[in-house]
Amino acid sequence: MPKPGPTSTTLTARSVLLSVLLGTDPPRLPVRRLVRTTELFGIAEGTTRTALSRMAAAGELLADDGWYELASDRLLARQARQVASRHPGPLAWDGASWRQVVVVADGPRSADSRAALRSALLGARLAELREGVWLRPDNLGDVAGGLAADAEGAGEALRWFRVVPAGDPLALAARLWDLDAWTSRANELVRQMAALLRPLEEGSSDVLAGGFVLSADVLRHVQADPLLPPELLPHDWPGAGLRADYDRYDAAYRAVLGTWLAATD
Repeated sequence: MPKPGPTSTTLTARSVLLSVLLGTDPPRLPVRRLVRTTELFGIAEGTTRTALSRMAAAGELLADDGWYELASDRLLARQARQVASRHPGPLAWDGASWRQVVVVADGPRSADSRAALRSALLGARLAELREGVWLRPDNLGDVAGGLAADAEGAGEALRWFRVVPAGDPLALAARLWDLDAWTSRANELVRQMAALLRPLEEGSSDVLAGGFVLSADVLRHVQADPLLPPELLPHDWPGAGLRADYDRYDAAYRAVLGTWLAATD
């Protein structure tokens, strides 16, 4: 069995289970595979099975004859966003229109409710211009519908507008999103994948733990891609390159993981 990676002590059974299910399409796996995957990080089988039972009791997972699958609407929406983030497709824009959403919820809201709404807005790739006012170019289709499905009460808490901001749209995009930071992190992830790709393609299982963590890092980062129209991006934007490199890396990783799982069954 491969030794747990250096980051394994920071991972709980729940975090590993969620990562592997979120990274699987459809998000459904046999319990034995889930147990074997957590063992990559030195997590005991009993700990994993306890975590699975607790997640099922909390409504996060559905247990079905030796299989577990994501069950909560929130996690299913997150998994759908993750899948879509890998291959977002063409993003048509008329060159002028933006979507604006204003938070108009009446009365006090709990900290959890505010945090959930903010997370949903960020997940929908909106950026906050100022408190309660969010924007993005109108190139992603029905953002409002997706957001309402992802955040309970979002339909009542938000008002949507189609606007044409005055001034330079490039400057506005640069103000709303830290594109340099996203580029820098993407380039670092590309370098990390390149370092692991050769041992993976050679069939080495020694990098499975570290490779799992790296996969989760890449998937989180592509979900943070604002998916702006090309007209609003730097000429060297690495989004497409990161996704292409991840496709190759993911294929090599899954092949080695599958071989390792088969050998340990």
